[in-house]
Amino acid sequence: MNRVVVVGAAAGGLATADSLRQQGFAGHITLIGDELHLPYDRPPLSKQLLTGQWEPEQLLLRSESDIGALGLDLRLGVAATSLDPRLGTVTLADGSAVRYDALVIATGVRPRPFPGGENTAGVHVLRTVEDALTLRDRLQPGRRLVVVGGGFVGTEVAAAARQRGVDVALVEPEPVPLARSIGEDAGRFLAELHLSNGVRIHTGVRAVALDTSGGAVTGVRLDDGRQLPADDVLVATGTLPNTDWLRGSGLDVSDGVVCDAYSRCAPGVHAVGDVARWYNGLFGCAMRVEHRATASEQGISVAHNILYPASPRPFTPVPYFWTDQYHLKIQSYGYLRGHEETALLDGDLADGRALIGYRRGRRLSGVLSINMPFKAIRPWRTALTRRTEWADAVPARTPAR
Repeated sequence: MNRVVVVGAAAGGLATADSLRQQGFAGHITLIGDELHLPYDRPPLSKQLLTGQWEPEQLLLRSESDIGALGLDLRLGVAATSLDPRLGTVTLADGSAVRYDALVIATGVRPRPFPGGENTAGVHVLRTVEDALTLRDRLQPGRRLVVVGGGFVGTEVAAAARQRGVDVALVEPEPVPLARSIGEDAGRFLAELHLSNGVRIHTGVRAVALDTSGGAVTGVRLDDGRQLPADDVLVATGTLPNTDWLRGSGLDVSDGVVCDAYSRCAPGVHAVGDVARWYNGLFGCAMRVEHRATASEQGISVAHNILYPASPRPFTPVPYFWTDQYHLKIQSYGYLRGHEETALLDGDLADGRALIGYRRGRRLSGVLSINMPFKAIRPWRTALTRRTEWADAVPARTPAR
């Protein structure tokens, strides 16, 4: 094997290329990215960059000299448009074709659009550094922002906007923001935090249309007939995996690139990061995880499996994520989605600090800490790795929903 092509130049793609070199691969590596920037970190876009604490150069995952030392064929500012696994080629938007012996798909996700919002001034999504800088310029004291979607991106942007003196309304179709992700108790706690910081939260309603004037947004209409005035609207209603370019390739792209336990989706083809849906044997289910840490870990795993195909390693991480909102730091280990029960392990939400456990089936499936020191949550990663039974993890704890 002499040629590895990595499509996607964010955390997962860069980690793959870097790990290939670290593990001794001296062949040709092509790293393709549709953005002109060197690989950068995305989580700070909705936090430090949006609040103005950071500037774009602080987002870089590696310096230009460090990238240069990897000896990559770096193709930035050009998207992949098709894949032909039979020929082992990836075609790019500039008409060129790149041959590979091994291919890594790391094309990530894109924001789900709001109908009619794509060409309307003042309607934003948040995925790229340009998205964040455009929105940051608009977030001035006294302006009105409506956030459509109460997930992590939506709530992080709401917090950042309030810190900049912006009037914020948040629209969430579920009764409790983030309840599907982190449970009702933690979701209600976060909602109360936002309310106490001046965010107006509208739950149980959907945004159905935009009001405009002269090509610019002026408000958001809800399905109960109300209209929320807006100078800017952030659409944060979820993401779509970037798999359109794989149509006709023969790969299974059902909600991401479907992979086996080794992150392999076809002979000689792997996927990493937000776009990958793989079977995680530690949790006994297929998952697609949109977390920065998982993307980097998966890139390292895939590099090994490319170089040592006779002894591949299954990718069985304990996913980790964090979010910063106002003064609050939230961290989690495990896979919280689809949980059936929660229990308070330490602290008390009434005091603004808590450690919550999550059950799926008979086992502990995740833990979430709110304003707790890292040492309080770190040991639970081991408990998850050991597939600890729920009854052993929470034998005498306070039950929660």
